[in-house]
Amino acid sequence: MKLRFGTKRLEGLYCGTREQGTYPRDVVDAFFRRITSIKSAVDMRDLWALKGARLEKLRRQRNLYSMRLNVQWRLILEFEEAGQGTTVVVKSISKHYGG
Repeated sequence: MKLRFGTKRLEGLYCGTREQGTYPRDVVDAFFRRITSIKSAVDMRDLWALKGARLEKLRRQRNLYSMRLNVQWRLILEFEEAGQGTTVVVKSISKHYGG
């Protein structure tokens, strides 16, 4: 799948040009694992099959999904369908329920 970042901050985290200190080390490690999974996925079914990732559609949020990084943190994603296939937009890293 194609990948795009919704913010310069996330793109910088991925490219290594931004500090990783904003998030706990295990969250950053999980972020890179999830990005690798997204890039290697053929379609959305491959992401649904990652049981530990727990891909879920967000209620009250049109076309937004969350993918687990750890117990507290989630990767917020949007899927854009186009003629060339699906692009996954990484919108944010969010603390689940603010807890």
